[in-house]
Amino acid sequence: MAINTLLFVLQALVAVALIGLILFQHGKGADAGAAFGSGSSATVFGSSGSASFLTKLTAGLVFVFLSNSLLLAYLATQNIQKLPTSLLDQPSSMTEQAIPAVMDEQNAELDSDLPSLPTE
Repeated sequence: MAINTLLFVLQALVAVALIGLILFQHGKGADAGAAFGSGSSATVFGSSGSASFLTKLTAGLVFVFLSNSLLLAYLATQNIQKLPTSLLDQPSSMTEQAIPAVMDEQNAELDSDLPSLPTE
């Protein structure tokens, strides 16, 4: 189960990173504002913008997110297949041995507590 926990933590971290990266990027409409002197040349990534770097980083994180999702789904189905699907799939030897032992103990207690019936 430790691998499932590790994959869930990785999934959450990648999801938060993806949300941050997507919010950090500017849309297509922001380029129109740059033409009128909005100061796009003073960005962290230079005058060409951050499109190529952030796009590649986002694509990489999307690949990790999707592959991790598929791996988690595969592991979940493997765990479900190990579980019995009905009561008939469970081994019957356990129930056959446990029930008579319990019944014998209950019958012994009942026999000792009840008075004997009168016979004619």
